[in-house]
Parts: sequence; C-alpha cells; structure tokens
Amino acid sequence: MGEDPLVTAVRSGDEDAVRVLLEDGADPDHVDEQGNPVLCLAISAFSSSVAGYLVAGGADAVRRLPDGTTPLLRAVDSGSIGLVHCLLGEAALLGEATRAELLARARQWHETGPVAMLRQQTGSPGPVERVRVRDREWSTEYHEIRLGGTTVRDGHPGILTLVEKHLGLRPGVGELAARACALEYPDREHAAWWEITGTLAERQDDATWQAAAALRAHPDPLHRRFGAEVLVSLVLGDPLSDAPSPFDLRTLEFFLGWAPAEGHPDVLAELLAGLGHHDDPRIEPLGLTYLAHPASQVRAQVPATLERTLSGRPDRWTYTPEGLDAMLVLARDTDASVRRLVAHQLAESRDPAPAIGDALAELLDAEDQMTRIWAAFGLAERDDPRCLDAAARVGPVDDRQAWSWILDAPSRYEQRQGPTTTE
Repeated sequence: MGEDPLVTAVRSGDEDAVRVLLEDGADPDHVDEQGNPVLCLAISAFSSSVAGYLVAGGADAVRRLPDGTTPLLRAVDSGSIGLVHCLLGEAALLGEATRAELLARARQWHETGPVAMLRQQTGSPGPVERVRVRDREWSTEYHEIRLGGTTVRDGHPGILTLVEKHLGLRPGVGELAARACALEYPDREHAAWWEITGTLAERQDDATWQAAAALRAHPDPLHRRFGAEVLVSLVLGDPLSDAPSPFDLRTLEFFLGWAPAEGHPDVLAELLAGLGHHDDPRIEPLGLTYLAHPASQVRAQVPATLERTLSGRPDRWTYTPEGLDAMLVLARDTDASVRRLVAHQLAESRDPAPAIGDALAELLDAEDQMTRIWAAFGLAERDDPRCLDAAARVGPVDDRQAWSWILDAPSRYEQRQGPTTTE
C-alpha cells in the first residue's frame, strides 16, 4: 500500500498539492504510518506555508500528542518564528491553561538557550553544529543548531516576543532591546531581530519613540543601532497607509543632531539609512561629508542621502550635480558591496545624465554578479544598447524566477526597438 497523498505532499513541501488535497476533502489531522500528524511533519521540515494551509484547513494546533506536547509547542521548540505565526492563530480562543503553557515554553527556550535545551532533550555531549540558513518563505535568516540528531533554529527570542504580543503582554523597549542585542549574530536579516523591531514599530506611540531615542546614550553601539532602527521603523509605520507618520519630523531632527556626534560606523550607517527616508535639503550636505569615510558600511549608505525623489514616483529618483558626482565616485569604490549598492541605485534612477549610463557600463566588469545584474537592468531601462552585451555578461543565475523582471529587461528593450531589417 502506497503512502497517503497528503503525507507525501507535506513531506515534499509541495504547497500546491497540499492546498488542492485539502480542498478536495483530505483530513488536515491525518497521521503517517508512525502516528505523526501531518502538521508535525510540516513543523519538522520548517515548512511554515504548508503548516499554514493545514491549520487554515482545520488542523488542530493544540491537540495533545502522545509525548505530552502539542503541534503549537513543537513549533515553539523549532525556533521558527514563521511556524509559530502560522499555528498561533487567534490567541484569544486559547484556554487559560494553554496560554500559560505556551508562554512558559517560549520563555524556557529563550532563557535557557537552544544549545542547553537541546542538550537537556537529547542528552548528547557532542559538538554543536551551527549553519546560517535563509527562510525564503519569510525572507529572514536564522542559525540552525544541530545536536544529537535534532535541529532547531535560533529564533526563540522572537518567538517569545510574538507570543507575548498575542497574549496582550507589553515588555518595555529596554527589555526587548536587551533580548535582540543578546542574539549571537544580531543583524537586521535575523528573524528574531526583525520580529522584535517590528513589534515595537507596531506600537506607534510616543512612549516607544522616547524609549528608543533614549538608547542614543547607551554605551553599547549595538543598543544604539537597535534604537535607531526602531525609530526608523516607527517613521515608516504602516506600509499600506499613505498617512504621514507623526514621528517623521521629530526623527529627522533627532538623526540630524545624532549623526555628526556618532563615532561607531554601524550606528552611523543606520542613521544615514534612516535619513534617506526623509526629504530635507540638509541631508545631502551631511551625507557628502562621509563620501571618503574609512568604513565601507558608512560609504554604502551615502547614496541614501543623495536621492531626490521624483514627483509622483517615490520609487524613482534623480540627483543634484553634487550628488551625481558623489555617486560616480562611489561607483568606483574599493569595496564590492558599495559598488553593488551603487549599481542598484543608479539602475533605479531616472536621472538622464549620460554619465550614469557610462558608470553602469563600467560596472558590467564587476566580479560580483549582483552588480552586473543591476548594471544590465539599468542600461536596459535607459534604452542603452549596451544592455544587449550586458545580458550575456551577467552569466547563469541560480534563482532566475525570483529575478525574472530584472533579468528580462534587455529583452524588453529589444521589443521596444521593434523589428530590425537587414539589407
């Protein structure tokens, strides 16, 4: 007898097949030959989309399993914030005992730490393997921690933050800052850092702004960077709303005063990036002072201070003569990451200056493929025939589907030119 189709689809991570099978009446609480619910199979595979389909189809996330856990508790154990998002659902519908158990489990993993928890669970004294992984479903990153045949991700600080939010708890900015800054590899790509800063941004209140601003005085530069990022997130607010942020002008003035006094390059880079979200004539002169800064991460944020948004096109920009000169300098920067960012910015620009096309053509010789991709796209968008040669120079791309619009720009340029005739 063959394996059940739903079990096969879940194990293979086939989202479309799972969705169709559920629509056709498959049991979302079906178990495999070992008695494991398909929801737990999705959790073991860190497949949050499949888990989400199963829960939406009626799978019981709080059913008690033979080992005393529930799928929701297993999602907490997994360290995947995305999985917990999908299984948590409407927390208000959970019973009081279930809510208390959920919070205790999240706190235990956060406070004990994933390595110590795995040693307790597996009894293994062996070496721990850590691997950086990307969760493509949520566009975030984790470290997977592997020990004794068990694998978890290090998103537990973010899971605790998520659970607290769903249960109506509101830890202070200082506590959440300490939680984020205690990550082994704290950066904005990490899922837990993203969850914590996002949670604070949702509050949209003056108390949160004041507490984040107060971190400017913190002796630890990581805490200062966290505070700056929260302030930027508060300004950005709801991406679906066109209403101006109540924190816009206050944050602009605060950053203009903070940046010249900030000595740490990571914090300074965050401040310059944040200033790039504002439109004020004082920003460009400040940015130009960092054109030759010794830290590449600071130089990489100078372009954000030079953009002049075109009316009615917030996704397109131009430059002042001074700003364009600076961009051309950065296009020849000694650091590849700076050149990549400049290629992206110039490619998205609508500044008609011929020098931009020449700079993009020169960037086609970059060793970094992403730089070449953006240079080819920018040339095609400018109807520059040099994009045709650029397409071949980009080379094979691993995830072509995700980049199809960008990579197909030279083909669209050819179509715009119409058919050619030869004698």
